[in-house]
Amino acid sequence: MVELADLVPTLLGVGLLMALTVATLSVFGAPHGVAPMLAILRGATQLAAISLILSGVITSPAWVTLALLVMFAVAAMTAAHRIGWSWSRLALVGGSMAAGITVTLVIIFITGSIALTPRYALAIGGIVIGNSMMIAVLAGRRFSELLNERWEQVEGWLALGASPRRATLDLARVAVYSALIPSTDQTKTTGLVALPGAFVGAIFGGISPLEAGRFQVVVLAAILAAGSITAVMVIGMLAPVRVRPAPPR
Repeated sequence: MVELADLVPTLLGVGLLMALTVATLSVFGAPHGVAPMLAILRGATQLAAISLILSGVITSPAWVTLALLVMFAVAAMTAAHRIGWSWSRLALVGGSMAAGITVTLVIIFITGSIALTPRYALAIGGIVIGNSMMIAVLAGRRFSELLNERWEQVEGWLALGASPRRATLDLARVAVYSALIPSTDQTKTTGLVALPGAFVGAIFGGISPLEAGRFQVVVLAAILAAGSITAVMVIGMLAPVRVRPAPPR
């Protein structure tokens, strides 16, 4: 059991890092300079709550499934809000994420790449859900930005009789590629630039470095597979447009 005194250094360090973040953004004049601090506070609160909850249910398949469903619902709503909220947009994003995540996890557990246990399902499921959310947001926002930047090009295609999907096809492909850049670069530089959290966490949990490395490779491949499906499906459904959309906020 963690004592309150043990948390003091952590609270001090996190507090100083938050203050540094806000000060840096405020001095530069960046908008919403306190947003990262609020995100840290919210994340810390949520992690504390989920840590207490999961400590008692991590071996229960039913409770782990419920936890993953809650994670997915929050991720889908967050992505939909970032792309431009509507119930249809939520269905679009949620369906795309669900397809990518489901196919990926089925492959992982059917092949035996990772054992199908509540503990592993929660670990890799949460990672894939979080990264799919990020990729969906990046894809949707980048596509919207490209449409606004190159709307004249799209109008030219439409004027020549091209379908809305064909008029935006090149932009859609660029948006998908851009959304996958962070995950692709993370995968390429794993072990050279940084040690991923799943790898370090596995080692701290008592797993050998070789086994932790095997787990991390599966995680990285899962992120790219689920992210690719998510991005292609999101953009595939957003791409056919005839009216210039509002720029993302």
